[in-house]
Amino acid sequence: MKDDIRAPALFFAPFVSSPMRVEPQWIDYNGHLNMAYYHVLFDRAADEVFSLVGINQNYLDTRHSSTFAAECHILYKRELTESDQVRVTAQLIAFDEKRLHYYLEMRHATVGWLAATSENLALHVDLTSRKVSPFPADLLANLALMKAAHSMMPLPLTIGRIIGMPQKTAITVESMTGEREPETRH
Repeated sequence: MKDDIRAPALFFAPFVSSPMRVEPQWIDYNGHLNMAYYHVLFDRAADEVFSLVGINQNYLDTRHSSTFAAECHILYKRELTESDQVRVTAQLIAFDEKRLHYYLEMRHATVGWLAATSENLALHVDLTSRKVSPFPADLLANLALMKAAHSMMPLPLTIGRIIGMPQKTAITVESMTGEREPETRH
Protein backbone atom coordinates (compact mmCIF):
# COMPACT_ATOMS: atom_id res chain seq x y z
CA MET A 1 0.00 0.00 0.00
CA LYS A 2 1.27 3.49 -0.80
CA ASP A 3 2.24 5.84 2.03
CA ASP A 4 0.15 8.70 0.62
CA ILE A 5 -3.15 6.82 0.92
CA ARG A 6 -4.95 7.66 4.12
CA ALA A 7 -8.11 6.37 5.67
CA PRO A 8 -11.19 8.53 5.19
CA ALA A 9 -11.96 10.91 8.03
CA LEU A 10 -14.54 9.87 10.59
CA PHE A 11 -17.16 12.53 11.23
CA PHE A 12 -19.38 12.57 14.28
CA ALA A 13 -22.89 13.91 13.97
CA PRO A 14 -22.77 16.48 15.30
CA PHE A 15 -19.12 17.38 15.72
CA VAL A 16 -18.43 18.52 19.32
CA SER A 17 -15.61 20.98 20.03
CA SER A 18 -13.10 20.97 22.82
CA PRO A 19 -14.30 22.76 25.94
CA MET A 20 -13.61 26.51 25.89
CA ARG A 21 -13.73 28.94 28.82
CA VAL A 22 -15.13 32.47 28.88
CA GLU A 23 -12.15 34.72 29.66
CA PRO A 24 -12.43 37.54 32.26
CA GLN A 25 -11.34 40.22 29.74
CA TRP A 26 -14.28 39.24 27.50
CA ILE A 27 -16.90 40.38 30.04
CA ASP A 28 -18.55 43.70 29.20
CA TYR A 29 -20.08 46.39 31.42
CA ASN A 30 -23.34 44.39 31.54
CA GLY A 31 -21.51 41.63 33.41
CA HIS A 32 -21.78 39.03 30.64
CA LEU A 33 -19.86 37.80 27.61
CA ASN A 34 -19.56 40.62 25.06
CA MET A 35 -21.19 39.73 21.74
CA ALA A 36 -17.86 39.90 19.85
CA TYR A 37 -16.48 36.98 21.86
CA TYR A 38 -19.33 34.67 20.91
CA HIS A 39 -17.83 35.04 17.43
CA VAL A 40 -14.38 34.17 18.80
CA LEU A 41 -15.68 30.99 20.43
CA PHE A 42 -17.68 29.98 17.34
CA ASP A 43 -14.64 30.67 15.13
CA ARG A 44 -12.38 28.50 17.29
CA ALA A 45 -14.87 25.64 17.05
CA ALA A 46 -15.15 26.08 13.27
CA ASP A 47 -11.36 25.86 13.05
CA GLU A 48 -11.51 22.55 14.93
CA VAL A 49 -14.21 20.98 12.79
CA PHE A 50 -12.84 22.08 9.43
CA SER A 51 -9.36 20.95 10.42
CA LEU A 52 -10.82 17.43 10.28
CA VAL A 53 -11.75 18.05 6.64
CA GLY A 54 -8.24 19.29 5.91
CA ILE A 55 -8.78 23.04 6.05
CA ASN A 56 -6.08 24.07 8.54
CA GLN A 57 -2.75 25.86 8.86
CA ASN A 58 -0.97 23.17 6.85
CA TYR A 59 -3.53 23.57 4.04
CA LEU A 60 -2.94 27.32 4.03
CA ASP A 61 0.86 26.88 4.06
CA THR A 62 1.06 24.19 1.36
CA ARG A 63 -1.87 24.97 -0.93
CA HIS A 64 -2.20 28.71 -0.29
CA SER A 65 -5.95 28.50 0.15
CA SER A 66 -8.37 28.94 3.02
CA THR A 67 -11.97 29.81 3.77
CA PHE A 68 -13.33 33.31 4.36
CA ALA A 69 -16.55 34.16 6.17
CA ALA A 70 -19.20 35.49 3.79
CA GLU A 71 -22.20 35.67 6.10
CA CYS A 72 -22.96 34.92 9.73
CA HIS A 73 -26.20 35.04 11.72
CA ILE A 74 -25.92 34.65 15.50
CA LEU A 75 -28.86 34.19 17.84
CA TYR A 76 -28.04 34.99 21.46
CA LYS A 77 -30.20 32.71 23.60
CA ARG A 78 -28.76 32.91 27.13
CA GLU A 79 -26.01 35.01 28.64
CA LEU A 80 -22.63 33.57 29.51
CA THR A 81 -20.59 34.93 32.39
CA GLU A 82 -16.96 34.85 33.48
CA SER A 83 -15.43 31.39 33.68
CA ASP A 84 -18.42 29.62 32.12
CA GLN A 85 -17.20 26.73 30.04
CA VAL A 86 -18.81 25.96 26.68
CA ARG A 87 -18.72 23.40 23.89
CA VAL A 88 -19.83 24.05 20.35
CA THR A 89 -21.50 21.52 18.08
CA ALA A 90 -21.23 21.81 14.32
CA GLN A 91 -23.44 20.56 11.51
CA LEU A 92 -22.58 20.86 7.82
CA ILE A 93 -25.85 21.89 6.18
CA ALA A 94 -24.68 22.09 2.55
CA PHE A 95 -21.65 22.62 0.36
CA ASP A 96 -20.79 23.06 -3.26
CA GLU A 97 -17.55 23.47 -5.18
CA LYS A 98 -16.78 26.85 -3.56
CA ARG A 99 -19.03 27.31 -0.50
CA LEU A 100 -19.83 25.86 2.92
CA HIS A 101 -23.12 26.38 4.74
CA TYR A 102 -22.85 25.27 8.36
CA TYR A 103 -24.61 25.63 11.69
CA LEU A 104 -23.12 25.88 15.17
CA GLU A 105 -24.68 25.64 18.64
CA MET A 106 -22.89 26.87 21.75
CA ARG A 107 -23.90 25.11 24.96
CA HIS A 108 -22.81 25.35 28.54
CA ALA A 109 -20.25 22.54 28.83
CA THR A 110 -21.46 21.04 32.12
CA VAL A 111 -25.16 21.92 32.34
CA GLY A 112 -25.97 21.78 28.62
CA TRP A 113 -28.23 24.79 28.16
CA LEU A 114 -28.13 26.60 24.82
CA ALA A 115 -26.24 29.92 24.91
CA ALA A 116 -26.18 30.84 21.20
CA THR A 117 -26.46 29.56 17.65
CA SER A 118 -24.59 30.62 14.53
CA GLU A 119 -25.53 29.99 10.91
CA ASN A 120 -22.65 30.60 8.51
CA LEU A 121 -21.68 30.75 4.87
CA ALA A 122 -17.96 30.47 4.06
CA LEU A 123 -16.16 30.78 0.74
CA HIS A 124 -13.10 28.84 -0.41
CA VAL A 125 -10.42 31.36 -1.42
CA ASP A 126 -7.15 31.05 -3.32
CA LEU A 127 -4.89 33.28 -1.22
CA THR A 128 -2.53 33.96 -4.12
CA SER A 129 -5.23 35.59 -6.24
CA ARG A 130 -7.51 36.49 -3.29
CA LYS A 131 -10.43 35.14 -5.33
CA VAL A 132 -13.08 32.55 -4.60
CA SER A 133 -11.97 29.22 -6.06
CA PRO A 134 -13.11 25.58 -6.15
CA PHE A 135 -12.15 23.19 -3.37
CA PRO A 136 -9.65 20.52 -4.44
CA ALA A 137 -11.02 17.01 -5.00
CA ASP A 138 -9.70 15.57 -1.72
CA LEU A 139 -11.43 18.27 0.33
CA LEU A 140 -14.66 17.83 -1.63
CA ALA A 141 -14.50 14.10 -0.84
CA ASN A 142 -14.02 14.84 2.87
CA LEU A 143 -16.87 17.35 2.82
CA ALA A 144 -19.09 14.72 1.19
CA LEU A 145 -18.27 12.29 4.01
CA MET A 146 -19.03 14.93 6.62
CA LYS A 147 -22.28 15.88 4.88
CA ALA A 148 -23.34 12.22 4.73
CA ALA A 149 -22.81 11.86 8.48
CA HIS A 150 -24.55 15.14 9.24
CA SER A 151 -27.49 14.51 6.90
CA MET A 152 -28.82 12.02 9.47
CA MET A 153 -29.46 14.97 11.80
CA PRO A 154 -32.61 17.07 11.51
CA LEU A 155 -32.17 20.54 10.05
CA PRO A 156 -32.16 23.22 12.77
CA LEU A 157 -35.39 25.20 12.92
CA THR A 158 -33.57 28.54 12.70
CA ILE A 159 -31.79 27.86 9.38
CA GLY A 160 -32.52 30.67 6.94
CA ARG A 161 -34.09 32.82 9.64
CA ILE A 162 -34.65 36.45 8.70
CA ILE A 163 -34.21 39.26 11.18
CA GLY A 164 -37.47 41.07 11.78
CA MET A 165 -40.14 42.00 14.26
CA PRO A 166 -43.67 40.61 14.23
CA GLN A 167 -45.98 43.17 12.61
CA LYS A 168 -48.20 43.52 15.67
CA THR A 169 -45.34 44.78 17.86
CA ALA A 170 -43.19 46.68 15.41
CA ILE A 171 -43.09 50.46 15.52
CA THR A 172 -42.47 51.71 12.01
CA VAL A 173 -41.91 55.11 10.44
CA GLU A 174 -45.23 54.66 8.62
CA SER A 175 -47.14 54.18 11.86
CA MET A 176 -45.60 57.32 13.33
CA THR A 177 -45.93 59.67 10.34
CA GLY A 178 -48.23 57.96 7.92
CA GLU A 179 -45.52 58.18 5.24
CA ARG A 180 -42.51 56.07 4.48
CA GLU A 181 -39.12 57.73 4.34
CA PRO A 182 -37.17 57.20 1.12
CA GLU A 183 -34.34 54.69 1.32
CA THR A 184 -30.86 56.19 1.21
CA ARG A 185 -27.99 54.26 -0.35
CA HIS A 186 -24.40 55.19 0.28
